[in-house]
Amino acid sequence: MSSEHAVDRLGAGREVKGIDRPEGVITTLHQLKTFDGATVFGALHKVDGSRTVVTLMHPRQQLAHHPMIDYFLRMGLSVWTQDTRSPNNDINLIHEQAILDVAAGQVFLRDLGFDSLLTFGHSGGGTLMAYYIEQAAMEPAVRHDITPSGRPISLAGALMPVPDGALFLAPHPGQGIVLLNCIDPSVADDADPMSIIPELDLFDPANGFAAPGTSSSYSEDFLTEYRKAQLRRIKHIDSVAKERAAEAAEARIKFAASEDPRDRRAALAPRIITTYRTDADPRYVALQLDPNDRPYGSLFGRRPDLTNYGLVGFGRLTTPEAWLSTWSGLSSNAKFERCAAGIHIPTLYIEFSGDQAAYSHDADRMFGAIPATDKTRMSVRGQHFGQPLSADEPTGYEAASVIFEKWLDERFHLARSN
Repeated sequence: MSSEHAVDRLGAGREVKGIDRPEGVITTLHQLKTFDGATVFGALHKVDGSRTVVTLMHPRQQLAHHPMIDYFLRMGLSVWTQDTRSPNNDINLIHEQAILDVAAGQVFLRDLGFDSLLTFGHSGGGTLMAYYIEQAAMEPAVRHDITPSGRPISLAGALMPVPDGALFLAPHPGQGIVLLNCIDPSVADDADPMSIIPELDLFDPANGFAAPGTSSSYSEDFLTEYRKAQLRRIKHIDSVAKERAAEAAEARIKFAASEDPRDRRAALAPRIITTYRTDADPRYVALQLDPNDRPYGSLFGRRPDLTNYGLVGFGRLTTPEAWLSTWSGLSSNAKFERCAAGIHIPTLYIEFSGDQAAYSHDADRMFGAIPATDKTRMSVRGQHFGQPLSADEPTGYEAASVIFEKWLDERFHLARSN
């Protein structure tokens, strides 16, 4: 197999070159306890004299090497990068717990004496930060007290400092909404990754699919039925997740009364949900739909007709609780547009013009839902992970950093470093 074909199957281009770190930055590693007793880890990159710190977090991934870190350091911001309680393994990602992880970091930074705390949300980190800000700004008694699966959550008792400013870069609408748009509705049997409903097959030339790399063309009728079928599949998985979550809850109640080890085992044994084929948004292969500067393909590669069947993809393996909290576009609380109504702090929202996960009409609604009186929306050229649109132009991160610096310099003290 040629290297070109391997790239097409597995995806490419996520690693984007940044800039050199300025001299004099002191990095320290920290272990924190969350309000509900979990352990999380973070790294503080401290700029001498800086009174402002920006937090980089993502619900599913480590951001310890995000290219924006050194741009922020050169602006004179200190930078805090933190993991959630289970980085790079989101089989049990509960967003209501993840915002308790965010809270632990914000308390830590406040206690260090920083004057201003900023949050930075890129991609799915945008919704995580929007959800945190929304809940932090609420009176504790009215914060969410259960997860979508019905499990109690301790947000009311947690100390959740409200940040002083919010930075968003290419935020998408939330994992559940993204999955709703890219799940393959032509799966005939959820237990069979190769099962097919031919009339809903996005990658069948009979339905409008063109040769890979060439923009496809689908009829309005096909797209309407396709979107309806995606919603039906999500509703079906929701019903399965709710049934299995209820079984686990019943086992926990039974064990509490009986203390029988067999009941305890039943309470601890989740029935994992497997979701095949989740890389099939028509916009990946039909560039005239929600047009922007994006290249052909998805976040996972240049051949969605292949990656849709591969191991990579959103929400492949989840517990019922994680499905309902994170991956369901119907049940999840972690939807940017819903959370945005709680953002009243100064906000900068930057889009990438060639984004493959967040489109301009998404941004219209998401930015429009933010009630902050001091809010700014800008767009720069780039792809979702900051890749340049062509080899002879700056990366999206470099272009965005210019806007970030100007906006921040007008509102916060920057101890610039060279």
